[in-house]
Amino acid sequence: MSLAIEHLCNGLIRRSIELRALYRHAAMRVSEPGLRTVLDEEAQSLSLVIDELQAQIRTHEGTPATRRRMFGAVRSRFDLLMPHSDDAWIRLLARHEQNLLRSFERVIARIGPSDMTAELHRQLPRLHSIDLDMHSLVKAVSIAH
Repeated sequence: MSLAIEHLCNGLIRRSIELRALYRHAAMRVSEPGLRTVLDEEAQSLSLVIDELQAQIRTHEGTPATRRRMFGAVRSRFDLLMPHSDDAWIRLLARHEQNLLRSFERVIARIGPSDMTAELHRQLPRLHSIDLDMHSLVKAVSIAH
């Protein structure tokens, strides 16, 4: 694996770690117990994506990212200080989830055919599922208001 591909994939891992942390925090902050469960499940799904990408990088004798970016940590601290209602959390998470999905698609297009491309493609259904769940929740809270 080239260093450029490893760098791009580690960027996806870091973004996924950031989003997982945001899901976990949101799960603790929302008031609806059912929503807490959904957000915890989405965080677990992201953990699987992270674990599989890290394993794939190790398979190619690379060094996978294990932490989020410094900027991401600062940004998430700012996000976490702001009070959020359940619907605000859903909208925030849906937006971040959409951005992560787009990042995966951009990296796939950029790195071209490789083992990592195949691995990233294997993760897309899981990411699409999370994205669909979040957009369904956004629609549900929009109808409720």
